[in-house]
Amino acid sequence: MEIAYWIVAGLLGIFYLYAGGKKVVQSKEQLAPMMGWVDTIPMPLVRTIGLVEILGVVGLLLPPLTGIAPWLAIVAAAGFFVLQVLATALHLSRGEVKEIGLNVVLIVLAGLTIWLATTW
Repeated sequence: MEIAYWIVAGLLGIFYLYAGGKKVVQSKEQLAPMMGWVDTIPMPLVRTIGLVEILGVVGLLLPPLTGIAPWLAIVAAAGFFVLQVLATALHLSRGEVKEIGLNVVLIVLAGLTIWLATTW
């Protein structure tokens, strides 16, 4: 189970580090082709979401690696779960049903990470 956790947490970590990093450093114009929703959200909120995603990666990986407060990994995974549920709701409210496939995959991966983190 521990190996499975690291595989799934690693995949989530890579995705959120990339996506969060883009939200933190790129302009609205650079983000818009990939993330159409940034036009309707204030840029400080977009940057905050990106920062939360990066901090979530730290919470997902560092506590289990160090053995210090490993329960924080469960909290980080739960945060990603909630984030993607909200992202799915945003897409649905904008009529972007075709855009939620990635969100559903990320919800499943976050849920799997929560379960794996509680088994070891």
